[in-house]
Amino acid sequence: MKTHVSKEQVEHIAWLARIKLTEGEKEKFTSLFNDILEYFRKVDEVDTTDVEFTFHGVELKNVFREDVVQPSLSEEDIFKNAPKKKDKFIQAPRMV
Repeated sequence: MKTHVSKEQVEHIAWLARIKLTEGEKEKFTSLFNDILEYFRKVDEVDTTDVEFTFHGVELKNVFREDVVQPSLSEEDIFKNAPKKKDKFIQAPRMV
């Protein structure tokens, strides 16, 4: 299937992204998108019939460590660098 990106599609993508493109940029992105699609076409041509399905290219294993209880910081040490505190809490600016 031969698919290519048209200048109109690049204009639509730019409109969706709320960016303004010059005519030169539209031509450049049209060419770049088509180059990217061509790379995907080349990948699609690779024969993978004898390749075993995998999620990762290398075998991954979880490495666990023992959960060892260690002494934690004292309240005094915790609040030492806090710019503001209220009761037993560090007070941070409101995030909206």
